[in-house]
Amino acid sequence: MAKQAVNFTHYDLKQQRAGVTIEITLSAVANVRLMTDSNFSLYKQVQKHQFVGGVAKKSPIRLSVPQNGHWHLIVDMEGHNGLAQSSIKLVEAVGAPRFQSAS
Repeated sequence: MAKQAVNFTHYDLKQQRAGVTIEITLSAVANVRLMTDSNFSLYKQVQKHQFVGGVAKKSPIRLSVPQNGHWHLIVDMEGHNGLAQSSIKLVEAVGAPRFQSAS
């Protein structure tokens, strides 16, 4: 029997740098998945895919982009009852201090 797609909320994060943090606010327990563009294509086809995240039992939660690239954030209720409202906020990564020239 083929797996059936679940309803999900999709946030296209576009190109992001490694280290950028996404803060996700949820109204209920939900699955939160941060994935690359190619893994998002597999997810939509209900195929095996890789992601950062998992079941979020508290809110807000934070996930960090592990590498530069095109990223997607998915919130779904697979294995959970009801619906969860969600919102996200991008938090810039704190970079290393820059050297300055002394005059």
